[in-house]
Amino acid sequence: MSAISPLGTATLVAFAATADAPRSRKFYRDVLGLRLVSEDPFALVFEAGGTTLRIQRVKKVATIPYTALGWHVEDIGATVAMLGAAGVATERFPGMDQDPAGVWESPSGARVAWFKDPDGNILSLTEY
Repeated sequence: MSAISPLGTATLVAFAATADAPRSRKFYRDVLGLRLVSEDPFALVFEAGGTTLRIQRVKKVATIPYTALGWHVEDIGATVAMLGAAGVATERFPGMDQDPAGVWESPSGARVAWFKDPDGNILSLTEY
């Protein structure tokens, strides 16, 4: 086996789940602005900045208490405001010193905000 994994240069595919595909389609396409590539009985497929995002259709979503997907953004304040205008609230976490918009500054200086998709998957924004 080579010292460099072939996965280091392979294209990444991201996954999340939905129990309500029409609601997720509207959220990811119309609110987040991702391009819907295809839809079939198994998944909604979006293009997100060069990454394929498959939103799998499931009977029940088992939500996780940590970030499932995240985006690097140039202006977190403007992005949080855009989401807020679309009715998407930022999440607040105990012990995290978040500003009034819900943005937390990490020890590295990165600014991070979290929000949920319609199925409760935690999504994040990070500005470096």
